[in-house]
Formats: sequence, structure tokens, C-alpha cells
Amino acid sequence: MQDFSYERPDSVEAAVAAMRDGEARALAGGTDLIAQLREGRRRAGRIVDLKWVPALTSIAALPDSGVLIGAAVSLSAVAQHAAVAADYPAVAQSARLIGSVQIQNRASLGGNICNAAPSADAVPALICHGARARVAGADGQREMAVEALFEGPGRTALEFGEILISILLPPPEPRSAATYLRFTPRREMDIAVAGVGTWLRLAVGGAVAAARVVLASVGPVPLRALSAETALIGEKPSPALFQEAGRLAAGDARPISDTRGSADYRRSLVAVLTRRALADCCARLDGRMEAL
Repeated sequence: MQDFSYERPDSVEAAVAAMRDGEARALAGGTDLIAQLREGRRRAGRIVDLKWVPALTSIAALPDSGVLIGAAVSLSAVAQHAAVAADYPAVAQSARLIGSVQIQNRASLGGNICNAAPSADAVPALICHGARARVAGADGQREMAVEALFEGPGRTALEFGEILISILLPPPEPRSAATYLRFTPRREMDIAVAGVGTWLRLAVGGAVAAARVVLASVGPVPLRALSAETALIGEKPSPALFQEAGRLAAGDARPISDTRGSADYRRSLVAVLTRRALADCCARLDGRMEAL
């Protein structure tokens, strides 16, 4: 591993200042960055440790019933937080899927986002819930949808010197539910061959008023399955509807073939996972519809 300097800022402003060098790298959990540095896939002249910035290491319930999660908060803390587990169970669920318990105790939610891996498990659930990212840089702070952060594998829309400081989860909507499912060859410590996050909001009469279907590991960035979402809106939930949504989501996927699975295999997984995730949303909503 190459030599680098180490800085431990204690405020957002100090962290932004420490990122002034083009060779600076932000360290939140380090579970991705350290491996990348050791393997020569990334370079760093300075490591900026964000774990000492209070604003980045706390979870706060907001007055409007939303939740603000610091970017350097560990996945374990996210999964175990009472408000997250109660109001955003898909986010807690996805945090528990990443790596081992030891990894979850160190890895951060912001790191899972900013590593920008197409297989990132935390991202589909965040997008399903309409999460927004707060970013700080030399020109101040700005806010954007989490789904707008991704530009390609390993590439985000963060500008030079910017850091992700927090993730804002808006208040949960009435009659809504979300879930995230993935397929891996092993139950733990594995990368998703395909993953699907779904979110449904039902109208008073029981029809789907709004829907989000977000795909992981089947494109260069997390993908919204827009044709599946369109097909769901205005319809009453049913096995046939979810089957059709799965078929459409598979068509929206843009998978590649690699050592973990062929493109056709990934499309088949998307169809099945979408169907099951939508059924799980309905089960969460009314406790009556059985998972397909």
C-alpha cells in the first residue's frame, strides 16, 4: 500500500477543507476503500477520517417524522435504530444483508452509496423510500435525490472536494410499504447476482396509487423499472398483476454476463424477485395477502 497522510476532522467544514487535495479520499467505514488501496485499484495521498464528525455519525428523528442519517453511521446502527426499523424496515433489512456482522459494525451507509457499486444492497431501499442526499463542498451544501448520485460503476455525481454528509428519509406515507430482496449463491458474505427493491402506496379503495421498483446488479447504476411501475398504478394488487410487473421489470433490466451469472439468468431473477417483493409489500400492508 502506498504512503499517505491521515487527517481526523471534527466538523463538516474541517472535513471539506481536508478534501482540498485531488488525492484525498474520504474514509467512513473503510471496508471498500482499504481493500481498493491495498489492491492498487485506488490511490490516495491523504485519508480523511469522517468517523469523528458528529454530524456524520448520528441518526436524528426530524420534526416532520422523517429521519436524518449521518453518512458515516455504521450499518449496524442503521439496522438497529428504532425509528428506522419501525418506519423504514426495507432500509434496516438491506443494511443487515451487507457483509458479516463485523463488516456491518464498521461499514457505513454513506460508504455503501458512494462506492457506487451496481450491487450495493442499501441503495434500492433508499430510492424506494425517496431518500435524498445532503452534500457539502467548498461552495456550501446542496441536496439531491439519492438515485441522482450515480453516474456509472464506481462513479458518483459528487464534485471535486465534496462529501456526502447525510441521507434524509422523508416521512413514511400512509398505506405504503417497501421491501428489498436479493439473490446470492450464499446466504451471507456474498454479492447480489440480482436485487429488487419495491415500494407501494395504496389508495383508499385498495388500488395502487404509486409504485417504485428499483433494480440492483443488473445495470451500470441502480435502475428504476419504469414500465413495471406504470403497469402497477391504478390496478388492484393481485398475483397476475405482480407476475406482469416482474416480466416488465426483467425487460427494463440491463444486465451483463459474468462469472456470477448470465444476462438471461439475471433477467429471470429480476422477474421472480419483483413478484415476490411486491407480494411482500402487500403482506406488510394488510397482513392478509400471502407472499407468492
